[in-house]
Amino acid sequence: MNIVLYEPEIPSNTGNIGRTCAATGTRLHLIRPYGFVIDDKSLKRAGMDYWSLLEVFEYDDFESFTRENPNANIYISTTKAEKFYTEVQFKKDDFIMFGKESAGIPKDILRKYPENMIRIPMMRERRSLNLANSVAIALYEALRQQEFPYLS
Repeated sequence: MNIVLYEPEIPSNTGNIGRTCAATGTRLHLIRPYGFVIDDKSLKRAGMDYWSLLEVFEYDDFESFTRENPNANIYISTTKAEKFYTEVQFKKDDFIMFGKESAGIPKDILRKYPENMIRIPMMRERRSLNLANSVAIALYEALRQQEFPYLS
């Protein structure tokens, strides 16, 4: 599996997501700009010693990401989606993309993937869940559907 973070802003979220990816053998893709530097100590503290076990790819922008992953099947996690994340059939090489904490994913990107927009259900009056929690929820559903390959 592949997790994509579009312009992540909070180092502890990215560190926790990195740790989750390392623990599950999931590749992490980071799209700049970030709200921190990769060697930020809070990023490393959240990811602990797992960061060296993680397969990380960095991109200057979304266009670079799509150029380097031309055949990527990308699911976009957004509160604007109608379809729940449990309604799709994830495959082992799929990408699940999450937006930056303050603004999500831009509308121009959302318009490119109308059929692949997914959301995690929550109370309508609520704005969003924590990014690291959202990644864990969606990633573990994708891995569950694949019967947790390589995990024990």
